[in-house]
This record gives sequence, C-alpha cells and structure tokens, in this order.
Amino acid sequence: MNERVDRDFFSRDAEEQSAFLTHTWCNACMEVDLGMTDPIEYEQDGTVFIEGKCQKCGQTVTTELAEDDGE
Repeated sequence: MNERVDRDFFSRDAEEQSAFLTHTWCNACMEVDLGMTDPIEYEQDGTVFIEGKCQKCGQTVTTELAEDDGE
C-alpha cells in the first residue's frame, strides 16, 4: 500500500469545493447529499479522496474522486 499524501482541498475553485462538500453519501445516515464539514483531501494508491464529517450526524464521510487532470 502506498503512503497517504496530503493535498490542499482549498486550492480548488470555490464552485468545485462547494460541489464536493454538498454531494456526499453518509453510510451512518444512509442518505445522500447531507453535506460535509472539515474537509481533508489526500491521495493514496493513485486515488484522490476527500474526507470530512457528515453535517447531520458527525460521522466520517469519504468521497473518492475520479480525476483526469492530464498528469
């Protein structure tokens, strides 16, 4: 397993940040689009993730990003 590499979520433009923080799935609440707070972005094994807390219940929610930035 590759090491987790922190990334800067806040370097994304405001519209993109808003979309990632709004369009979420909480496994605890079993509901979509409850929202996320305290986002942390990181890359692990070539996949980018945004992790935060569900706005409804406070449990950890993780979004896997499918990025194609040409790198």
